[in-house]
Amino acid sequence: MKVIDVIDPQRVSKIPDKTIVLLSSGNYVEQGVTIKRVQLCLYIQKTDPERGLYSLITSVVETDKGEVEMTYYEGYRGKNALEEAAAFLTSTLGLSGLILRSVIQLNAALNKNHIT
Repeated sequence: MKVIDVIDPQRVSKIPDKTIVLLSSGNYVEQGVTIKRVQLCLYIQKTDPERGLYSLITSVVETDKGEVEMTYYEGYRGKNALEEAAAFLTSTLGLSGLILRSVIQLNAALNKNHIT
């Protein structure tokens, strides 16, 4: 099962412009769900001559029960938006919060569809 929690899923229907893998060990367990991989994806939405790149950054959490892609951030953040987001997540407790939020979203979708 794949859960897409982005206001307009068409915005993430293409290959990302850039990705950064944050976790790929496959042995982290949260609420009984094994986390296989966590990555951030950058989708450049538009370029403004004055403000620069408008970026949509999503998190993708792959688990043994499915995958969740959610909006992490969007806006004018400059050329290094993805790298700065990754640095913030890995230098704070942000990664564990991101994983927890994704697992909650996945469990809600599984329960809605009665999948175990």
